[in-house]
Amino acid sequence: MEDTSSERRLVLVSNRLPYQLQEKKDKVTIKQSDGGLVTALKSYFEDETRENVFSHKIWVGSADFPETRWQKFTKQKTGQGYFHVEPIFIEPRTYNKYYNGFCNATLWPLFHYFTSYVIYDEEAFAKYEEVNKLFAEKLLTILRPGDVLWIHDYHLFLLPELIREKMPDATIGFFLHIPFPSYEIFRLLHREWKHKLVRGMLGADLIGFHTHEYVQHFLKTVRMVLGHDHQFRGIALGNRTVKVDLFPLGIDYDLFHKAIQKPSTIKVREEIQRNFADRKIIFSVDRLDYTKGVTHRLRGFEKFLDKYPEWREKVVFILVVVPSRVIISKYNERRKLIEEHVGRINGKHSTLQWQPVIYRYSHLQFDELCALYQVADVGLITPLRDGMNLVAKEYIASRSGQKGVLILSELAGAASELGEALLVNPMDEVEMADAIYQALTMSLPDQRHKIAMMQKRLIDYDVRDWVNDFLQQLADVKTEQRMQESKFITPAVASEIAAEFRKAKRRCLFIDYDGTLVPFARHPREAAPGKEVIQLLRDLSADERSIVTIISGRDSTVLEEWFHDLPVNLVAEHGASIKKNGNPWIHENPDDQGWKQVIRPTLELFAQRSPGSFIEEKNHTLAWHYRNVERDLGFIRSRELLDSLFHLIRNASLQVIDGNKVIEVRVAGVDKGVAATKLLSESCSDFTLVIGDDKTDEDMFRALSDKAITIKVGHGHTQARYSIPGQADVIPFFKEFLR
Repeated sequence: MEDTSSERRLVLVSNRLPYQLQEKKDKVTIKQSDGGLVTALKSYFEDETRENVFSHKIWVGSADFPETRWQKFTKQKTGQGYFHVEPIFIEPRTYNKYYNGFCNATLWPLFHYFTSYVIYDEEAFAKYEEVNKLFAEKLLTILRPGDVLWIHDYHLFLLPELIREKMPDATIGFFLHIPFPSYEIFRLLHREWKHKLVRGMLGADLIGFHTHEYVQHFLKTVRMVLGHDHQFRGIALGNRTVKVDLFPLGIDYDLFHKAIQKPSTIKVREEIQRNFADRKIIFSVDRLDYTKGVTHRLRGFEKFLDKYPEWREKVVFILVVVPSRVIISKYNERRKLIEEHVGRINGKHSTLQWQPVIYRYSHLQFDELCALYQVADVGLITPLRDGMNLVAKEYIASRSGQKGVLILSELAGAASELGEALLVNPMDEVEMADAIYQALTMSLPDQRHKIAMMQKRLIDYDVRDWVNDFLQQLADVKTEQRMQESKFITPAVASEIAAEFRKAKRRCLFIDYDGTLVPFARHPREAAPGKEVIQLLRDLSADERSIVTIISGRDSTVLEEWFHDLPVNLVAEHGASIKKNGNPWIHENPDDQGWKQVIRPTLELFAQRSPGSFIEEKNHTLAWHYRNVERDLGFIRSRELLDSLFHLIRNASLQVIDGNKVIEVRVAGVDKGVAATKLLSESCSDFTLVIGDDKTDEDMFRALSDKAITIKVGHGHTQARYSIPGQADVIPFFKEFLR
């Protein structure tokens, strides 16, 4: 990672601080929290094999201790620990509405697909905004140029944009530790909330998720909510490109694997083995939460005992539930339900010598946890939804002699990495029962093979790699952004290009029309060229050394009408039809028109559903224009139409173009890049320039990247070598050529 300053600082932000302050006998002591994030980051920075490029590690979060205790602690002048912490003190009622309200009664159930649990509370969202602003205010007193800001999780969706507004050049990363749901689920939020949450996230330079699925869900949501499409997981926003990628959170593998030989762990392990000497052990541990599927898991175990009675008295299920969010009613209801299931199973199957479920509702010490991981013949980890699930990885890392079997929910993020586990549908009790039987009867060679494969994967991408990967990509994104900014043509570069044009013996200009030569209009016919454009084209093409090509998505009839008396080449419908100066039109791919009869009914349906939209039929293209549709409705309908068309043309030789307020369907294999390459090959040019504003022009930029000066009109990610700010700058740029 590049190091631009000896005082380079990493500023971490999460809802809670990594430390707790405990007060005993008028002395305040600091204790590290149990959270996986603080453990992950501490492991990374304590790794002596890595170069530490940050001079300071600052952690900002809300305080779970009174301000008076903090003041007392700072007066003691004792060390803060590994991270320098900056607490935010939030009024209790505000915090309750923010945390227990919008965060955990709205976002948490929705993002885990528990839609019936979602509470829509305007006041809670207002407090969510308020707390995010408090975080921003605190950060703005801390941040300085060169700092790297890394924001974590759903509590702070709005924070990246709030910082970006005040510090446009800030380096900001955001990582989501829970699932990002499909758009069909996300859209259940109020419209204003959807827009604010997505815009907030896009204030970051890099947005990270655990899995490819979550990345795809987010990219579609951005497209559906804000209208921003992506290219190679990059979202162009003005002069900035936001990168979206997956970073599956790892664990500190050595911490768990080396615990096998730790004396304190061995002592606990041997005690458990004595208590259950003749029985197989199934183990699971979860924080109390309705997303963890504990009751479904218990029913699956019960089904196993019913279906495979020969295993009764030969197996025990050690179930540990860690207390969490106990002030929320649904969590207390969940605890009661779990305990009812445990009681029923034990009452149904217990004997004087055997209790099938050993249930514990408490926190586990690290030695206890590792010992249980080590003695368990089967790890039964079946959440209904989980962003990642590190318990599954910890179980694998703790296996000695590569023995043991992991049964894992296919709906946990970890399932995408731990494919050798027995993957189950956590809602299917019969499948779970059969998986338990398969795990208990699996041969030792099969166990070792599966465990070895998964252990290697966890070693190859552990928590240190996760941190390094994210921070490195964040640095790369900022480098790429600076390169994009450097593409904007300065007056000096514009003069150099004009000078090259004037001295060239043979020049080829490929110029897009809409959005380049003229601004967009409400209706295509209203974008006819004015006198200034016509005169510019006439002047550029008057010199016999110059070949000017207008390359457009317009149909041949319109281009002929507007430019018939100019000595220029015309390319219509993105390359489907070409007319060289003074020659008849040539249709590059004459095709039957039967496909239009298949596509048109779908376009007509969307035209009917979208007042202001209309269909334009060209020789080789069908286009649905929605520039005049109410903004939000037009965008929503355009995304729906795209999805419909992609399914419709799946096995056809057609392609869909998502243009500027227009969606077009045309025959595949035709684009501006192909047309421009063909025309350029027929002339000998020592100066070639390509300019355009649309996605369709990117085909030209790619095709002629090593043969031409390529220029994008407007902001955003591009394959072009240069950019100019907007359409209004195009005519003055070309007038410089004629001086």
